[in-house]
Amino acid sequence: PFAFILLLCSFANMAQGQVSFSATHYNFGDLEPYSARYVDIKLHNLGQKEAWILRVQKPGEVTYITTKQIIPPDSTTMIRLHVNPGRKGRFNYTVDVFTSDRGEPTKIRLTGSMSEMPKDGVNLLTDCPSFSDRPGGKNPNAFDLTVVTVDKETREPLNRSKVTMIQSGQPVWTSHTDKKGMIKEESSLGLSYFYATHIGYEPTELGAYINFKRNYVILELTRNEDTPPVMIADTATIAAVEPPEEITKITIEEELEKTLISSINTHEIIEEIPPELSELDPDDFTEAHFDPVNVVFVLDVSSSMKQADKIELMKYALFQLADILRPCDKMALVTYASDASVLLPPTSGVDKKKIKDEVAALKAYGYTSGGSGIKLGYKQAVKGKIPDGANHVIVITDGAFNRNSEDYKKAIKKYRKKGITLSVVGIRNKSVDEQEMRDAAQLGGGRYIPIFKLADAQWNVKQEIRLLTFRHSSALLKSTL
Repeated sequence: PFAFILLLCSFANMAQGQVSFSATHYNFGDLEPYSARYVDIKLHNLGQKEAWILRVQKPGEVTYITTKQIIPPDSTTMIRLHVNPGRKGRFNYTVDVFTSDRGEPTKIRLTGSMSEMPKDGVNLLTDCPSFSDRPGGKNPNAFDLTVVTVDKETREPLNRSKVTMIQSGQPVWTSHTDKKGMIKEESSLGLSYFYATHIGYEPTELGAYINFKRNYVILELTRNEDTPPVMIADTATIAAVEPPEEITKITIEEELEKTLISSINTHEIIEEIPPELSELDPDDFTEAHFDPVNVVFVLDVSSSMKQADKIELMKYALFQLADILRPCDKMALVTYASDASVLLPPTSGVDKKKIKDEVAALKAYGYTSGGSGIKLGYKQAVKGKIPDGANHVIVITDGAFNRNSEDYKKAIKKYRKKGITLSVVGIRNKSVDEQEMRDAAQLGGGRYIPIFKLADAQWNVKQEIRLLTFRHSSALLKSTL
């Protein structure tokens, strides 16, 4: 009987296996064209004998690599599984991993959904990233990014250029290029916005998707007219990635704001600024001079906003406003694409983190249903209305209100009579759409606010709110209602 029990235990151990898997199911969630598509599964040998991976059986849409096939006792190997769905929608893959310690394979399920398929080569993540791209155990969404600044005319790399990278509306890092014109930083994949300056050159900006394959960004700067050209010293190509020398790190937000403000042309932002307001510090938003504000942003998140230079500029502008909100202020977010929804109900200016978290998570998709978004925005403005404050709706879009919007003008007229005004922010909009934006803003008692560059995003929306709530101008503004 004792020997029989030992035999049963032996079979039980064999069935259980001496190799443990860190996970047998992974849900990727909703994948964008630029999202990470792989997961690392650790295999740990718990036994006292050597084990090994015999084979991996998988669907065609899954690729894999391993750190090693043999697993010594009390050691670990890793399998990296990478999915590449061939169509939009949900996916459910099963990968069979055969190991030497058991007769049956260990099944690993990979599930998730592709929200949209890549277009025009936007996503190059068709291959499984190697462990040298991102060693197992580190941030799986991170990789090494190289940024180079060059003279647009001569193509000569520019040393000591200042470059800031922004993701989800927030500066991630600011660095100076080395003597080879390079910066190498660890970055996360996704929509990114780059802003570069160099003495004697015009600032340059670039929005782009970056990932493991698209990890080399060239920023071209144009010389000022009075700056002599930078001549190419030799025939070396800038495309060769070489380790940069030490890079000077600087304070991100303060330095970026200082740089942007120096390039702002204030007459392009707000046409009529009361003399009393222009005398105040541009960062002044104290209750002594400005009324409380209840502002609802109606955000265009249709597919046309998916470009990095548009949605990142929108996020950055919203972050700048969130930073100056006071406890007496309220901010709400309504999004519209194929339909409209409330992303954030009227929220106190105290809860900046909650506001910023919602802004950072914004994604673009679908068609444009601006009219329904505006009407829903007004309902939120009524919900959060401040009797003695400014109550305002701001639409942020890159185009015309071109779907289900035939009656949005009626809503603008109706709510203006109730003391709720409206402005329209154009994000890199086409000139053919500008007049419709101006007409809607004029109808709503507000202004058309252009954002075409990072300096506009830093300044324009904040100054619109300051102008709207400036106590000495309140009577003037209300008289136009």
